[in-house]
Amino acid sequence: MEPLEEEFFQKPTLELAQALLGCLLIKETEEGTTSGFIVETEAYMGPHDRAAHSFGNRRTKRTEIMFGKAGLVYTYVMHTHCLVNVVSAGIDEPEAVLIRAIEPYTGLDLMQHRRPVDQLKNLTNGPGKLTKAMGITMNDYGRAFFESPLYIASGFKPEEIAQGPRIGIAGSGEARDYPWRFWVKGNKFVSR
Repeated sequence: MEPLEEEFFQKPTLELAQALLGCLLIKETEEGTTSGFIVETEAYMGPHDRAAHSFGNRRTKRTEIMFGKAGLVYTYVMHTHCLVNVVSAGIDEPEAVLIRAIEPYTGLDLMQHRRPVDQLKNLTNGPGKLTKAMGITMNDYGRAFFESPLYIASGFKPEEIAQGPRIGIAGSGEARDYPWRFWVKGNKFVSR
């Protein structure tokens, strides 16, 4: 499994959010390697998007990586869960794509050891669930998705992509209604 070229990430954010669907997210750790197909994403459109961490060009220690080049790893903690995003757009255009859910592919035993669940569909069907199962942490902040140990490789082409409002951003005014969540239609690992 070879990482995608850096050029893959140089697409407009809404286009990248859809292009990532079906791609394989891979994390190598000392415990072993895990991977899963990305089946749900959300786009965050930067300075003009009230739901984005970089709304109003807010530049903090946490958001600094969003001002970097496309394809970098933006991790942050929300409600004790680490979430992982793909930095998108150009330098000083702080946009990102949240990886919301994956369909497990390799390293299933390791994922279940890290995150024991009764039903397989609940293992990685949310942004905090997938990072815990895969061992993605704040230490991954600033890495590049086109280099090991946390990278994205080619996978499958979804037959149908569904689109709707993003989840969990109630306090963001009109931005909560933007249809910037994308998912592989019919996939059981989509968050809800």
